[in-house]
Amino acid sequence: MAQAQPTRMEPDQLQAQDQAQGQGQEAIKYGHVFAVTGELAGQPIAPRDAAAMRSAEDSVPGVPVPQEIGGGFSAGVAMETAAAYNQSVGAVRPGQASHAAASQGIAVTQTAVPGGRIITEFVAGQVVGHYSVADDQPVADDEEDATKITVGEALEATALAAGERPVDSADVEAIRAAEMTAQESDVTLPGGLADQAQAAARSNADAECDDDKITVADVLTDATAKLAGDKVAGMEDAAKVVRAETYSDAGARTRAGGVGAAVTTAARLNQADDGEDDEDDEE
Repeated sequence: MAQAQPTRMEPDQLQAQDQAQGQGQEAIKYGHVFAVTGELAGQPIAPRDAAAMRSAEDSVPGVPVPQEIGGGFSAGVAMETAAAYNQSVGAVRPGQASHAAASQGIAVTQTAVPGGRIITEFVAGQVVGHYSVADDQPVADDEEDATKITVGEALEATALAAGERPVDSADVEAIRAAEMTAQESDVTLPGGLADQAQAAARSNADAECDDDKITVADVLTDATAKLAGDKVAGMEDAAKVVRAETYSDAGARTRAGGVGAAVTTAARLNQADDGEDDEDDEE
């Protein structure tokens, strides 16, 4: 196992504040984004924390760096987004670090497994990222798959159709279901799309005006790059997403231009494409 040395910051460096200042808006804290507990959960994600996580990611060979290869699903991405928001509302200052990260450090490790690596990311000894990376990107043997619409592409379509609408709880559950479906997993990755949507919805609930709210486009733009995996959208996938979305909607409705509608449309188009292929084969 290749392991990065924890990135440590001196305790006398600037520390993150526990409560938002400036405009009085609540900061995005570690507990909003990651499944962490204790002191860390209640601390705002600070700029120096995000920079230290990115540095730790860069120091471990094989860890995908989003801006270089389009990974987009590491803890560093979620931390940078949260830290930028916290700084914009006056919750933290440029260069600040949280007390937990400064005193206990940040680290990224990787463990070799057949066909790839398992990446684990830590802040103050608690896991904030855990995902797998394949050694080689799979190449489809059937060129027909290139014409099919994936779940990730359906999410990107949602960013265009409903982009200016603020993220709410129904969006969160639909995005969570879509992320699990795309990655063919029963769980979502820490810091992934679902966690980012959850943090956005919580922030929006406390926002004083619409201009301060985080939109669907903010979360879902370039969704395919932020997913750890992706797959062609099918009708069963669409049903899961619609069920999650309607269950969380007060009126139990699928939203026009929402995630459920986008994945359903993608699945229907893929199904129609399969039908045309079958007719061609018969001829």
